Amino acid sequence: MTLIELFTDYVLNRKSLKEYVEVRKTINARGEFNDAKLIQAEDNLQRLKAEEPEIYEGMYETLERVYARGSGLTVEYPLDFIRQILKMYKDSHTPRQIYEEYKRVLEHYHHDV
Repeated sequence: MTLIELFTDYVLNRKSLKEYVEVRKTINARGEFNDAKLIQAEDNLQRLKAEEPEIYEGMYETLERVYARGSGLTVEYPLDFIRQILKMYKDSHTPRQIYEEYKRVLEHYHHDV
């Protein structure tokens, strides 16, 4: 399994990104995010799940719909999802604002080349 396949599995199946950090240390490949960013993303996901479960579910539902639509570069889907999660609880962005922004990805159509 490649690193991106492993990462995708962890994101799609809501597995701990902290666990992923440890697993990927056994693979000789570079990931998109450093350990600190992945740990922060996991902390944000757990906070979101506890404080705003409807937004947590909505984020994953949007990710599933992006995959179901099947347009664009599929390797980017989990990366974009984590980028959005990392924006939460940062600066003045609320989770709802990030969620609404993320849902707009469904309005855009990209195609693999």
